[in-house]
Amino acid sequence: MTALLATGLLAPLVLLAACLRPAWRPAVPAWLAVAPLPALAAALMALENDPVAVELPWLRLALALDFPGAILLGVSALLWSAGGLYAAAFLKRTTATLRFVVCWLLTLSGSLGVFMADDLVGFYLLFALASLPAYGLIAHDDEPTAWRAGAIYTAFTVLSEAFLLMGFVLLAAGDPTGSLRIGDVMAALPQSPWLNGAVTLTAIGFVLKIGLVPVHGWMPLAYAAAPVPAAAVLSGAGVKAGVIGFLRFLPFDSAMPVAGELLAVLGFFSAFYGVAIGLLQSRPASVLAYSSISQMGVIAAVLGMGLAAGNDSAPIAGSLYAAHHVLAKGALFLAIGVIAMTTAPRTAPTLFLATLVALGLGGLPLTGGALAKLAIKEPLGNGLAGTLANLSAAATTLLMVHFLVRLARSAAHEPPTVIPQAFLLSWRLVALAALFVPWLLYLASSGTVQAVLAPGALWDAAWPVVIGAVLAPAWVRWGSHMPRIPAGDVMGTIERVFRSSYAIGVAMERADHMLRRWPAAACSLVAIAVVLSAATI
Repeated sequence: MTALLATGLLAPLVLLAACLRPAWRPAVPAWLAVAPLPALAAALMALENDPVAVELPWLRLALALDFPGAILLGVSALLWSAGGLYAAAFLKRTTATLRFVVCWLLTLSGSLGVFMADDLVGFYLLFALASLPAYGLIAHDDEPTAWRAGAIYTAFTVLSEAFLLMGFVLLAAGDPTGSLRIGDVMAALPQSPWLNGAVTLTAIGFVLKIGLVPVHGWMPLAYAAAPVPAAAVLSGAGVKAGVIGFLRFLPFDSAMPVAGELLAVLGFFSAFYGVAIGLLQSRPASVLAYSSISQMGVIAAVLGMGLAAGNDSAPIAGSLYAAHHVLAKGALFLAIGVIAMTTAPRTAPTLFLATLVALGLGGLPLTGGALAKLAIKEPLGNGLAGTLANLSAAATTLLMVHFLVRLARSAAHEPPTVIPQAFLLSWRLVALAALFVPWLLYLASSGTVQAVLAPGALWDAAWPVVIGAVLAPAWVRWGSHMPRIPAGDVMGTIERVFRSSYAIGVAMERADHMLRRWPAAACSLVAIAVVLSAATI
């Protein structure tokens, strides 16, 4: 197990080292699909055994894998592998191959490693590695829109890591033993004098990473600008670095009602906001991005309710829901690339499979999404939170029908071309995984087939989908008359406010230029006068 964990972390970096030799560079893209496989093997082994923890003293890292971490590591590795197969074929049609490969491998190593990290320093470094190199994937096209999306993404990423660093400092300060192991600092957290500050700062860092409203603006821009394989892995697996952060650093075994309810409210607001703005998007990629905001909101609501009640089963429920989202969202982004190269008369097979995956996000019975909805039923309960979750499923169904309509309209208009088999294989692999892998995970988490097939469970899964499907024709008919909101919505306002702050910098420069003309004695007298005035007040 130690060898698998170490190999899962280092395999992408070994390929990265191969890029240093010009003679080996052309062969590296073909291995992108292989690099995540050791991590997938480690996840499968961890699912069959008790949680494991290993030390890698030669890397000064501690690695561990529990059930939620193994779930997310396994599905993320599967998506990265299929995405690597797609990316290898994609790179034959584009330029800047080396930059894309380097950023892909760095992001891959961090994205998988963050699920295995067992100490604060290692988690922080791998979290940064999963985030910062993704700029090269988002801005790959070297166009102004891609540069803007990459710059905004980087700004939010740095802000997230700044809050996370402050939170980790308080977490470490709360452990009297001085340990940096995640298990130790979390065990000491309930007695820490820095409890509220540590939880708040850490949670803000992860909220920025998963794109909850109002700090969501980077997500639609980034996913729409990134090439198809990059958008697939970033929307599916990359954003889950924030989810595993919540699972690792929220004290679910000790109830925090105020913090938990605040997170749940923020989550549900994001869930409905993402659907509302997503319905006003015309590009399929933008629709999926707002769907991700909505789905991350549902996960945040589940974890918030678990934190409020001190429910230590919430992490498993949240990880099962997130695992389905990894595969479903990755598959739908890959479908965008396949449909774009398929003429309208030939889109039926792809659209049929995409429909099953898309409606699964709403909880279509017997799909992986229905099992994901069933998994979160217990931590949400049957009260207001449960009702909001069902309404969110109906809204998601409506949004997915809107996505499918926009996807069908994006089919190629030119004469049919030969679609690379790697594109088709990777898309079909992830789509089928989104439908069937959640069944395996649900059963591995002590779920039963009888519970899934019970009439009550089938009805609970079906009625939100029916409501969304009934509303869909009206939206398809009249929704086109609604005003369109640009992807990123709030980012336009934020950018204008930021640009207006440039005037402050100009004024400061002028003041500095004037002060430089004053003699040192005059500056000293002014400083003394200011200090005396402040003391008098």
